Amino acid sequence: MSRAILHVDMDAFFASVEVRERPELRGRPVIVGGTPEGRGVVAAASYEARRFGVHSAMPTATALRLCPKAVVLPPRHGLYSQVSRRIHTVFERYTPQIEPLSLDEAFLDVTGSLRLFGSAAAIGRRIKGEILEELGLIASVGVAPNKFLAKLASDMNKPDGFFQFDPERIAETLDPLPVTRLWGVGPATARQLERLGIRTVGQLRHYSRRLIVRHLGRGGEHLWELAHGIDARPVVSEQETKSVSNETTFARDIHDPNSLRMWLSELSEQVAWRLRRQELAGRTITLKVRFQDFTTVTRSLSLPAVTDLTSEIRDTALRLYEERLDHPHPSVRLLGVGVSGFETPEARQQSLFHEVRARNSRVDTIVDQVRSRFGRDAVRRGGSRR
Repeated sequence: MSRAILHVDMDAFFASVEVRERPELRGRPVIVGGTPEGRGVVAAASYEARRFGVHSAMPTATALRLCPKAVVLPPRHGLYSQVSRRIHTVFERYTPQIEPLSLDEAFLDVTGSLRLFGSAAAIGRRIKGEILEELGLIASVGVAPNKFLAKLASDMNKPDGFFQFDPERIAETLDPLPVTRLWGVGPATARQLERLGIRTVGQLRHYSRRLIVRHLGRGGEHLWELAHGIDARPVVSEQETKSVSNETTFARDIHDPNSLRMWLSELSEQVAWRLRRQELAGRTITLKVRFQDFTTVTRSLSLPAVTDLTSEIRDTALRLYEERLDHPHPSVRLLGVGVSGFETPEARQQSLFHEVRARNSRVDTIVDQVRSRFGRDAVRRGGSRR
């Protein structure tokens, strides 16, 4: 049976939440991340700032040279997490099949909800409208028969976008798009395809699977399927997941090790918060790195006991980066941190009996509560980069 998949992506989420909290900033370029003095990197930028060329992962100093009048605000992840939970409450009205990708985007499988709520497009518009009415935030929504097409659709008409793939016109919609819109096509792969005369999805689609695989290896088969609108991956809900991870794809490749360490700390905090929210703890920490040539590597380390502690996840991720990657390395396109190897609640409790770990667990709980109520900067961890 054909599936009905939504991809909901909040527009400039961190910046939009800040503007909602401070309406006097509406219409002004807003940067979240770094400091007004130009240290650190951009975590998010409003669309007003993006018009000047500002993008996430850019050094704040560069962003301020491009947009000197930008308002620079520190991130408040506790606030963003709180808003994200409310967004998920809207999703849950329509389906339990929700796969969060980060605080600001998720896949929803609404196939089983069509009889109750109408078409997938109707559900998507209702979700979009309820998020705006109840939270004052704008979401872009993509509707399609699979995850790849849904994510592509949500990006079609940003900001405030809504796009539905017509199952009868998938090829017609895909064909004019640049081949770089396919997952897995970075600069190196794009150059390989260009040598074959392939610049658009339509041109790729008209090559045989065998030829593409011969030139690109196993990844070529995946690209060939995407060019034909094929993606069999299911939506995996948090209850079904065997791992919890957060990753970010940078608008521009990052080479600076200090910026990458900062992002690893941010991603580790988000993963740890999601684990505690789901009452999960895992033994294996995984670092995922995708370089500028689209080579992807993963490095994992299993701990003696399961954990949901921010400090342990962060320190292990940083250790994997420092010790398990070659240095110097190429510029990084994507960075991710994940936790897997979950155990039963009973085993988890026994593993946390150690006095130091129990104290760290209590600290995490207090930090979660304070940040959720008062914002990220209401409390800071020892050794924090901010």
